[in-house]
Amino acid sequence: MKISKLQLVYLAALSMLGFIATDMYLPAFKAMEIDFVTGPEQIALSLTVFLVGMAFGQLMWGLASDKFGHRNTLAAGLMVFTFASIGLAFSDQVWQLLTLRFVQAIGVCAPAVIWQAMVIKRHASNSQQIFATIMPLVALSPALAPQLGVLLESSFGWSSIFVALTLMGVLLVVATMAQQNDKPEVKQTSISTDIKALLSSKTYLGNVFMFATASAAFFAYLTGMPEIMSQLGYQAKDIGLSFIPQTIAFMVGGYLGKVGVRKYGDEKVLRQLIGLFSVASLLVFIASQWTLTSIWPILAPFCLIAVANGALYPIVVNRALANAKQSPATAAGLQNSLQICVSSIASALVAAIASQAQMVTGIAIIICMGGLWMGYIVSNRNLSRYFTTPDNSRVVSEE
Repeated sequence: MKISKLQLVYLAALSMLGFIATDMYLPAFKAMEIDFVTGPEQIALSLTVFLVGMAFGQLMWGLASDKFGHRNTLAAGLMVFTFASIGLAFSDQVWQLLTLRFVQAIGVCAPAVIWQAMVIKRHASNSQQIFATIMPLVALSPALAPQLGVLLESSFGWSSIFVALTLMGVLLVVATMAQQNDKPEVKQTSISTDIKALLSSKTYLGNVFMFATASAAFFAYLTGMPEIMSQLGYQAKDIGLSFIPQTIAFMVGGYLGKVGVRKYGDEKVLRQLIGLFSVASLLVFIASQWTLTSIWPILAPFCLIAVANGALYPIVVNRALANAKQSPATAAGLQNSLQICVSSIASALVAAIASQAQMVTGIAIIICMGGLWMGYIVSNRNLSRYFTTPDNSRVVSEE
């Protein structure tokens, strides 16, 4: 089934909403501190609460979608997101901010999960190309959302950011209700059986682990880079600009990966990407252990990691979900939950030793590189058989 440009825009909007909701209000932290009459810790906690909500909500909406159908489940999630967003615009107590950010995160998980399942369900024949088209666009969200947040906050106050998110939610609810209502297939298996099947699938788990650890390297870098640059004497404006090269690199990687898969196949391209990721990670690690006077010895090789990730994400996500066609939304929800959990651990590791951000960021990225290789070995049958425990009874009988 060929996808229209309008449908592609709709799917891209669904995929970007979670990142926009995460990053758009970050520039307003100081203004919110003043209005809520509180310290920076309480406002920053709203971001942590949001990530916890996303980790919990991904699997919940995936299970619901496979049971009740994509369209209605997606509309319900978007409505939860929309009501929470308008509530945030009028909140004036810290407990309201924290509670509604958690609810908002639960709601935004629905589009984050279901758009992937919709691609697998409706466009299985060209799902790889659709993922490769949309995912580089998602990379724009962390770069553009804060800039839009600055514009809104300076012009209309921080509450206008949540009004804008409310309007986005309303538009997506309307667009979703105009979609074809896919009736859920009568399932022959239970939810617990589906999850057990996914967790026992080496192909699914290996590809999900590659996605999670590659993402974790990004989170480790994003957590550590502001502190690294501050210690090197860079200003806030410079820190903001430093995220532009990696965003461009991610988009370039997405395009090159799309072309490469079409020409050489995903397996050959994936091996090359893991190699590029590994070399770049080693360069970041080496640079992170030296006394630096510039950020470029870390930023330049990290841009290579961004190129690798831009091409790698669509491949491993498509491989994982294509292996779970009977429960694609459940598979997408479990995948995204694991990704957020692993990424949060990497981020927390860097944050816990922020005084040594340069060194610990390099260490975290090297650990993520090891995780990427583990995922590839697990998912690759020809390799994984060399890492399994030998059957002693069979060895004895052969002797």
